[in-house]
Amino acid sequence: MTFDYVDLDSGEAFRGRIAPADRERLRGWLQRFAGRDGVAFALEGCTGWRYVAEELQRAGITAHVAEPAETAARRGPKRRAKTDRSDAQLLRDLLLEGRIPESWIPPQPVLEARALVRLYKDLLDERTGWLQRVHAGLFHCGAPDLDVKTMSAAGRQRIATVELSPATRTAVDVAMRQVDRLTEDMTRVREQISTIGRRQPACRALQAAHYGVGPLTSVVIWAEMGDTRRFRSSDDAVRHAGLDVTVYSSDGRRSAGHLARQGPPMLRWALYEAAVYAGRPTSPDHTYFQQVKSRLGGQLALLSMARKLARRCHHTLRNLDDQVLASAA
Repeated sequence: MTFDYVDLDSGEAFRGRIAPADRERLRGWLQRFAGRDGVAFALEGCTGWRYVAEELQRAGITAHVAEPAETAARRGPKRRAKTDRSDAQLLRDLLLEGRIPESWIPPQPVLEARALVRLYKDLLDERTGWLQRVHAGLFHCGAPDLDVKTMSAAGRQRIATVELSPATRTAVDVAMRQVDRLTEDMTRVREQISTIGRRQPACRALQAAHYGVGPLTSVVIWAEMGDTRRFRSSDDAVRHAGLDVTVYSSDGRRSAGHLARQGPPMLRWALYEAAVYAGRPTSPDHTYFQQVKSRLGGQLALLSMARKLARRCHHTLRNLDDQVLASAA
């Protein structure tokens, strides 16, 4: 871990490395600032920022987490090789100038919820991959369409009786065992997430206020949006989710708009999953969804509903004030 800081009283600059870059060594290194006021450090919001920010706060030091993309933009045109030392100096200079592109530092309950929902999505994606392998193997051997869900009892029975080559049979059996293993893990993780959804005030408020937001998606939205009072408007919430449409225009030339996709992928996934429920006749947004679908297509209708949900969830979380970050205990 590379550090670069300046003592504002003496004007002396200090540079070096902390190795190994673990919590215990960092905690010992921070002892040099014990009893001093006005100490502040900036760190880039990449892998490992959490424990560094926690140790800084534990030592009574102000922590500033810099958004990586904005930090790189404020570097300007790159004139030399990018190194850890140059990155540390850039963060120091931006902090002294008051130009750090701040990222929100979530409290412990939000960080724990984020870890759980991201684990669940990783397990879901891996299980989907194994199921796709099963379908690919069946299609490659000319097996008839199952016409039922692969994981259902009827689907498993048809897979067991279909004619496959020995190697493909082995591949399918292994894939289905992996699917069962991942399903068990997903069930345990989802139970933990659902417990948060039942107990956390913001998650309960999201479920009560918005059709299609359930115990799982409410926790994802709450964990990834966090305290929406830091947003100036609901437009910022949509932009944070990466659901805003970006357009490049120059000298009369204008490219087709596309989603920015710059934001938490988990948040976009949860909003999209909740937007799917707008297609149901019982949804209060069913009429709007059908109008957009008939005019622009189903995919754009879902994205439009996801943006609406992002704005609504922003207002719901904002109106909770300090309760938005309450523990789920």
